[in-house]
Amino acid sequence: MTNNIQKPLADRMRPENLAEYFGQDQVVGEGKLLRQAIESGHLPSMIFWGPPGTGKTTLAFIIAKYTDAEFIQISAVTAGLKDLRVLINEAKANQIEDKHTILFIDEIHRWNKKQQDALLPHVEKGLVTLIGATTENPSFEVQSALLSRCRVFVLQRLPKESIIKILKNAIDDKKRGLGEKNIKIDDEVLSLLANMSNGDARTALNILEYASSIANEITQTVIKEAFQKSHLLYDKDGEEHYNIISALHKSMRGSDANAAIYWLARMLEAGEEPLYIARRLVRFASEDVGLANSRALEQCVAAYQACHFIGMPECNVILAQAVVYLAKCEKSNALYTAYNQAAHDVREMGNLDVPLHIRNAPTSLMKDLGYGAGYKYSPDHDYKEKQDYLPEKLKGRKYVN
Repeated sequence: MTNNIQKPLADRMRPENLAEYFGQDQVVGEGKLLRQAIESGHLPSMIFWGPPGTGKTTLAFIIAKYTDAEFIQISAVTAGLKDLRVLINEAKANQIEDKHTILFIDEIHRWNKKQQDALLPHVEKGLVTLIGATTENPSFEVQSALLSRCRVFVLQRLPKESIIKILKNAIDDKKRGLGEKNIKIDDEVLSLLANMSNGDARTALNILEYASSIANEITQTVIKEAFQKSHLLYDKDGEEHYNIISALHKSMRGSDANAAIYWLARMLEAGEEPLYIARRLVRFASEDVGLANSRALEQCVAAYQACHFIGMPECNVILAQAVVYLAKCEKSNALYTAYNQAAHDVREMGNLDVPLHIRNAPTSLMKDLGYGAGYKYSPDHDYKEKQDYLPEKLKGRKYVN
């Protein structure tokens, strides 16, 4: 029975050739290696790495149209080893018929080590040309042996101008797009939609399609209502999580309160757990402010407790106070450096003996062995006594000035 359900606009408007593929000139622009490989048909195994909606899957489909190879697509979310065995048998059958196989695995980072290892010999022998797509850093998510046999191409978030071109094509196209609806939308609204899409063409087209279903004249208000909630790129378990917390740390360390409060807002508005941020601020207070302002630690512990009491959204201003306070503080990493140096000595020199004169002597035997002998009780010397407290091999070592 024919399925009459219309495909989403983003699927219908998927580019079919490189001329229609916008925004990734650094990868497939004229003269680029990947473009030459596509046009010549001599393709290496490759990984496309980039944020959602930047054209990874679309580029794989375009490659399929440019080559005579058999193109097989699977998703690592739903497929496993059993499915891979079936596909490898298909590839072997294709090989007998003198046909090559391109295997496209969407979200390849979802496959575990065992699944990726099962793929490795077939890529290595050239039975299949692998095209993997991932939103996660392949350095962490793809096995090194497999990664070494692939070229990694980084796809960037699409620039606003490219998103606007894609939207205009969808509005004007009468066969695949919304051309029959005669939608009214001005350049200012298109610009707003492009900005709110955060470089994600799929999001832009989905919002446009929804907006066109509720109004023929699309205004800024309609677009904002269609979004309902910010589509912010922030995967709590992914690389962007660490990128943004790193940006917050470095902004505070560099005493840029404006940048620091922006990165804080990025995390909170995307749904980050406020107590996670508060814990990071407590660490920062000692690592990067430390002895330059001992009140910083008190401020951050108080901020953590306050966030625990009242939660979001009310605790956003509490975290903002702590972040701005830390950014404006004088900085000192003396404690961080001192501890690292001391820890290095511990690892390098092992368990050095505690000097006898500062050992505890709770028994007569210990006293007879010299434990505690010669120790100068600091209060009796107005805290100005001179004696060694470090092990013999570390005498004179300075960790803190």
